[in-house]
Amino acid sequence: MSIVTVTRRVHFNAAHRLHNPALSDAENARVFGPCNNPNYHGHNYELDVSVAGEIDERTGFVSDLGAVKRVVEERVVARLDHKNLNLDVPEFRAVNPTTENLVVMIWKMLEGHLPGRLAKLTLWETPRNYVEYEGR
Repeated sequence: MSIVTVTRRVHFNAAHRLHNPALSDAENARVFGPCNNPNYHGHNYELDVSVAGEIDERTGFVSDLGAVKRVVEERVVARLDHKNLNLDVPEFRAVNPTTENLVVMIWKMLEGHLPGRLAKLTLWETPRNYVEYEGR
């Protein structure tokens, strides 16, 4: 059988501040620039959730994208949308909420809960900046 990957895109908004308490204020400002704003800043995130598998002969689907959407909305969007990642998400109390760290956290939230094998996440922080993660 052929292995096919299907993708569902979801949207959420969240604020964060990139900051490493081990660095000086000057070094944090240099490394993180405007993302180190003490009053935080926000993003309109787009998350592409890709599920891979064989095509079901009965339905012609790899996975029911409606079911993928429901799981992602329940496990990710409901938890992150309109939140301050630094203050409202316990995993980021001791971890810098970069997009790289965020995509790994989202993988952990979804792995084993989707209809099909989670193959890849693509998290868009801006229309020009994104990270990809394949669980490795």
